[in-house]
Amino acid sequence: MSVLKRFIRFVVVMAALIGVMAASLAVIGPQVANLVSAHKSDHQTLALKPLAERSYIFDASGSRLGTMTNREDPQNRVVISLKDIPDTVRWSVLATEDANFYKHKGVNIRSILRAVNANLETGGVSQGGSTITQQVVKNSLVGDQQDIKRKLREAFLAVELEKQMSKDEILEYYLNSVYFGGGAYGVAAASEYYFNKSVKDLNWAEGATLASLISSPNYYNPFKNPKVALKQRSLVFKRLVATKKLTEDEVKFYQAVPLPTVANKPKPPYDYFVEEVKQQLLSDPKYGLGGTEAERNRAVYEGGISVYTTYDPAMQEKAKQARDETMPGNLGDGTFQVINPKTGQPTIGTQAIASVEPSTGAVKVLLGGPGYDKVQFNIALAGRQVGSTMKAIVLATLLEQGYVPSDTVSGGKCTFKFPGQTKLYSPSTGKAGTGTITTMIQVSSNCGFVRLGQVAGIDNVVAMARKLGITSKLDAVPSLPLGTSDVSPLQMASAYATFANDGVRNEPYYIEKIVSRDGKTLYQHQAKPERVMSIQSARLVDQVLLNNVVRGTGKNAAIEGGQPAAGKTGTTNDSTDVWFVGFTPRLATAVWMGAKDGNISLDSNAELRGATGGKFPALTWGRYYSLLYAGLPVVDFTPADPTRSGKSVGKIPNEVGGSGGGSGTTRRTPRTNRGGGGGTGGTGATPTTLPGFTPTTQTPTTATPGTLGTVPAGGN
Repeated sequence: MSVLKRFIRFVVVMAALIGVMAASLAVIGPQVANLVSAHKSDHQTLALKPLAERSYIFDASGSRLGTMTNREDPQNRVVISLKDIPDTVRWSVLATEDANFYKHKGVNIRSILRAVNANLETGGVSQGGSTITQQVVKNSLVGDQQDIKRKLREAFLAVELEKQMSKDEILEYYLNSVYFGGGAYGVAAASEYYFNKSVKDLNWAEGATLASLISSPNYYNPFKNPKVALKQRSLVFKRLVATKKLTEDEVKFYQAVPLPTVANKPKPPYDYFVEEVKQQLLSDPKYGLGGTEAERNRAVYEGGISVYTTYDPAMQEKAKQARDETMPGNLGDGTFQVINPKTGQPTIGTQAIASVEPSTGAVKVLLGGPGYDKVQFNIALAGRQVGSTMKAIVLATLLEQGYVPSDTVSGGKCTFKFPGQTKLYSPSTGKAGTGTITTMIQVSSNCGFVRLGQVAGIDNVVAMARKLGITSKLDAVPSLPLGTSDVSPLQMASAYATFANDGVRNEPYYIEKIVSRDGKTLYQHQAKPERVMSIQSARLVDQVLLNNVVRGTGKNAAIEGGQPAAGKTGTTNDSTDVWFVGFTPRLATAVWMGAKDGNISLDSNAELRGATGGKFPALTWGRYYSLLYAGLPVVDFTPADPTRSGKSVGKIPNEVGGSGGGSGTTRRTPRTNRGGGGGTGGTGATPTTLPGFTPTTQTPTTATPGTLGTVPAGGN
């Protein structure tokens, strides 16, 4: 720059400064006394604003799933100690922002004049005017409003801050608080964002790049304006030479290091499981993150907490693999196409899968659809008609009332008339013949289970569903045993997990513990097992549902390698919702298949025509468990104790024409079925560990009259 040009620029700048100072003095002159008075009152301890820090979420093995930051204002920050910040970063920032940081006492008039001179020399912003201490005060205490009063207060407080904090403490706060662009606050997050490495590994070229961003992160962004960014980095190198941190030869070497070209944003934890965890953290005060929504929001997105979950990503991947290998019509992304009859337009269908550990209630897998990036609606938590999977709950109700699997009932065509109603109720599919309750499950007889629902009492079936953890609305109607109510896959998996756990229910949960940024445990999951049915009844349910996988509608769920499995299929009208819910002693899983928007027949897709729970979801379930159990030892179910001989369930309440109770022939329940002996079975507590439980024997009651509800056409 020529001497003349430099002189002209200097004159212009000084004229502007004089004008501003003159105007400022006129404004603040009358307020000097107030400012001095205000300063005198600030001799109390200054408290810097706590730095927002990103939170982490971990899977069941302790591996990081991702970071949690506010999407609207992502505070991507990792607070680290000054000792973990290398000289390459520390001195690059100091040389650029405040070379005399360790010499001044908070305010440095000479640095302001030097900054004016340096900026005139370079034609750019090579040095800042405010000290680092002033910048800390501005960002944490007084804000950045552009007026003289605020600047004077900033200077006063900077002096005070240096009396109360050490230089290293101030510098550490600054290096963790300054913004570098791309949502990255502090040198640790900036190092990840720009260089995909730990800050401790940054060289001089990388440290200079970070320092060059501070004055204007957007303008000097190397991804957007590489030429400008390169020039600004060169200015930082000149300052490093001037402060004797680098030699000219070293600068020549580092000048050849290229700028970063690809941003490395933190992995967003956009996943069905993780999203549910976030929603629970934000909405439920039981996790100790605050009594208000605003407090919990700050804790989750800015509190630096670590959330440890029950999620098993390896199991989830196997669930996806099984879905993709077995789901017909798969378009390659976990979806298939069906036609919405109301609009005539194609819409997507998919599968949802939820897995629960019976012994603890830990939710291990939550596959809510084709992927959270495609569909944000979590079907694994949405209510869908459950079809004949509800029959297992009728079975459990009967067993608790003293019935046994070998008791008999007719599965033939049935007609009912209820008190106060003129309309007759006739399920459309009645499978002829009298058989045991086990047989009724095996063939999924609708009329058989409408009769059994009347024997058990619909209100009692609802009560059993509640005990098993189903909180969805259940209409106490005669068709309830056929699955006319909407229940989520997770609730169904949890209900069946109780059968696997010897009748002890564990509330499904996602979060094991939460730890604060300073290592304090804020929340720890406490198991609260509850016995909701007798061991004998639970093991008899296991036996009947195991038989269903061996000989009944659930054959496609058989696990390769011989691991015994138990479960029940479900299919609703026109194949709108098809299910398989099953379990081993170690894991319970529900697989649902249908249209994302609900209540759309799968028959519009030729590959899915005639879909049933036993045809497709059972196949997915079996493949999933075959992948899970490959190479693992077989664990058998613990057999139930011998029961009395079977007999007719007796007269069916409200049935028109005939008792429907069966022939009255007796059969002794086999002690074991496939896998019925020698195993460890469920790991639930016994009555001795949960005192006060007494199994109840209830007298069969009649159903409460009510609306009949929609009747599923098929029993599979």
